[in-house]
Amino acid sequence: MFVLNDTTIDPSDLAARLDRVLMDPATHRYGLHMQNAGAALSALLYLRAQGAGVFPIHAGIPPETARTMAQAAGCDVMLSDGLKQTALPQAGTAPRGGVLVQMSSGTTGAAKVITRSWAEIAAEVESYAAFFTASAAMTPVIACPVTHSYGLIAGVFVALHRGHVPVVIDSLNPKYILRRLRETDQPLLYTSPAMLHTLARLLPAEQRLYAANTSGTVLPEAWFQLIRARTTYLFQQYGCSEAGCVAINPDLQNPYDVGQPLPHVALAAGCSSNPEAIRITIAGQTIDTGDLGHLNDSGMLVFTARADDMINVAGLNVYPQDVEKAVMALPGVSDAVAFRLPDPHSGARAGLLYAGTASEDTIRQACRAALADYQQPALIRHLPALPRQANGKISRREIAAKFTPESADA
Repeated sequence: MFVLNDTTIDPSDLAARLDRVLMDPATHRYGLHMQNAGAALSALLYLRAQGAGVFPIHAGIPPETARTMAQAAGCDVMLSDGLKQTALPQAGTAPRGGVLVQMSSGTTGAAKVITRSWAEIAAEVESYAAFFTASAAMTPVIACPVTHSYGLIAGVFVALHRGHVPVVIDSLNPKYILRRLRETDQPLLYTSPAMLHTLARLLPAEQRLYAANTSGTVLPEAWFQLIRARTTYLFQQYGCSEAGCVAINPDLQNPYDVGQPLPHVALAAGCSSNPEAIRITIAGQTIDTGDLGHLNDSGMLVFTARADDMINVAGLNVYPQDVEKAVMALPGVSDAVAFRLPDPHSGARAGLLYAGTASEDTIRQACRAALADYQQPALIRHLPALPRQANGKISRREIAAKFTPESADA
């Protein structure tokens, strides 16, 4: 059972129909693209139980694009509204069942197809539920896409594993989300950092969010301070597309403390004085996350930066977050992002964009006081708002392409 917005849905109602129309589902990989969110999640749960391959595709993607994506992901059947089945041509006879298929976010390069077996996902769910005891009695309220592993696995699958009835919200109306949270007993909110920030701003002064879980990006400092002050229980989880969730922080007090490793994985990283690549070992496979960080004395994984965001200034490493922290400490700054600029003398220098009321001269003086010479931004630019994506992430690569002096708008 699950709740979609205000309606309780029993997936077994659709399962009887799927039994009649799907032939030998365990041998197929389905592209699942439905406008009816309740039917889509019910079908996904049915296909998981049958051991089929499933590629859930967001309802907002146009049908032709969805079919192209499904075919590229190795799907041989598209399942759409009305339980309509469309055959998708595939070369070869490779096994197609037994997996969940998802696309990586593509924020650091081209999106790629990720396949994980249902057995691997079951191990993640069991480990997540056993480790994350702070949320055991809470009711997940999932106000983010269940086509993504964060909402689907950490939200829906873990809730069902624990015997909860998850509340899935497919509305982006923050006032509606706040109402559903008030109506739910001990609600644990799964949503994007941007929506969490919006909800924290909208809350009446005397109210607090009961519990929230953030994922996908380190919260910008100003967002974190507001959300932390307006949330009783604030959690952070960390992972990657290839491995799912691998670490959880059950009491988030610093946005860079992204989590303690879950029991089913091993994490390797550097030390506080020398951050190194964060690597995950799971089921005998080692995955390089593309992130840099370290494990502190208590075993907490501390995020430093994306490896490809690091700025090498004449052989010295500048981490964008260090520059951002120096600027975000100022009362007149609401947001900031540092990024790599090419430099003919040192190879690269830091650039900085910020939003707020502080002057560029104030920003430069703060940087001179808090940062070493090689960390100083060569470019400082004020913007009304920074170009963050809906989930709160920001593409430093795109910013660098736009604001490098030779290519910046006049």
